[in-house]
Amino acid sequence: MRTRALRALALRDPDEKAAVVTALHESWLAGEASLDAHESLDEWAATTSLPGRPERPMLVAPRDLPPRSPGTPEGHAALIHAVTHIEFNAINLALDAVWRFTSMPKAFYADWLRVAREEALHFSMLQAHLRSLGHAYGDFEAHDGLWMMTAKTADDVLARMALVPRLLEARGLDATPPMQARLRRAGDQRAVEILDIILRDEVGHVEVGNRWFRHLCAERGLEPLSAFRALARAHGAPRLKPPFNLEARRRAGFEASELEALAQPY
Repeated sequence: MRTRALRALALRDPDEKAAVVTALHESWLAGEASLDAHESLDEWAATTSLPGRPERPMLVAPRDLPPRSPGTPEGHAALIHAVTHIEFNAINLALDAVWRFTSMPKAFYADWLRVAREEALHFSMLQAHLRSLGHAYGDFEAHDGLWMMTAKTADDVLARMALVPRLLEARGLDATPPMQARLRRAGDQRAVEILDIILRDEVGHVEVGNRWFRHLCAERGLEPLSAFRALARAHGAPRLKPPFNLEARRRAGFEASELEALAQPY
């Protein structure tokens, strides 16, 4: 299963990747995909470019992205494209967790493969909606912040769990309701419905990150909040700014002390 996840990660075509991930998860659920949690796949991974992605979108620094306002057809499509790009990257980061980290419990790999499948569904729904607006994934510039942190945490599963699902992906819990309000005002009810599904699933994805982060902290004898803050400092994680979706964060497993510390400097 981990080898197949790595092959899926290397695929460049987004629609093919989404389909292959869905098929892999179905195969896993049917008991047709075996798991070797201890095999190192680093040698094979070194022979290919990861993650596999199409030539477009062009990746630029976040500060170089133009405003994306749903008040115009172009801005509306650009906003949907930005979310589509996030979901494509989310497929990649979930697959990366499956193949990269060895000797974790079986449930770890099952969790992240399920997350990859759900991200593939999100991407496919957004891609279809983007096409209904006369565009496709790759038509607008995008930034690479999510994958950059994935690369930074490649050597430590604890850092990966701390800083990708619990930090960067959790920002989606905060950002989604205001984005839905903007799209609702623009009359895009389909986008609002898709974001309802994404928000529901992302609570679960962040919970997966929280659960495995705490599991690893317990194994290493670390206090979770202080460990998170130390990892955020060490990896140059972005500061969090309000507003926060505290209700969604509670459902995703954040504790009261973590919620109180959200806006504090690392």
